[in-house]
Amino acid sequence: MDELLWNLTVMAGCYAYIVALIVISPRLRLPGKVSRKVLHAMIGNLPLIMPFFTASIYPFLVASPFILVTLLATPSSPIKLGEKMKGLSSLTEEGHHWGLVLYAISYSALALLFGVKPYIVAAGIFPMAYGDSLAAVFGEYYGKHKYRVFETKSIEGSLGMFLGSFVSLTLAFLYFGLLYPFTFNPLVPAFAIACLAAVVEGVSPKGLDNVAVPLVGAATFLILTGGI
Repeated sequence: MDELLWNLTVMAGCYAYIVALIVISPRLRLPGKVSRKVLHAMIGNLPLIMPFFTASIYPFLVASPFILVTLLATPSSPIKLGEKMKGLSSLTEEGHHWGLVLYAISYSALALLFGVKPYIVAAGIFPMAYGDSLAAVFGEYYGKHKYRVFETKSIEGSLGMFLGSFVSLTLAFLYFGLLYPFTFNPLVPAFAIACLAAVVEGVSPKGLDNVAVPLVGAATFLILTGGI
């Protein structure tokens, strides 16, 4: 198959996956925060598809349009989304209004910079996708021991951030290790990133963890492994 046609086919599959998540997730009848975090986590799986692209521009073209989509989904948007996208708007309102926008920006930046090395993208995105999602659920239902830096968080939520990040990163690095010539123990960067992600999430105000955690995760991976 022609290289361009191959990349366009993979892109189409990614778009279909994302749109399906946006449409289906509000209909799962889960509690608001859980539903929003399911969407958050499932979109985070896209780095697993990135090895099938041949250049970084293609994963960037997958991620970047959703900066505008999530921006239009915020309550302050002058343009209201249609009925089919209403679910995304309601999910955004239930969290920090700009959280998904910042998430899309971080995703797009990492995809453009490291799309041909998707394990670096995963190092930044998986802590937000799975770590932050588990942190929200743990904090909501089990968060009894509170602390505050800029916002009130809980030790249980921070533990969820660590566990979600560590487990998802370990599995992701094992997956990428089947496709790339890794020589490092995946537990080392997974543990280091998970620890730092839990700290960064705990001190980040107003949804800024959607930028800070991906940057710290990718930077930590690069420092520990040299980028491979």
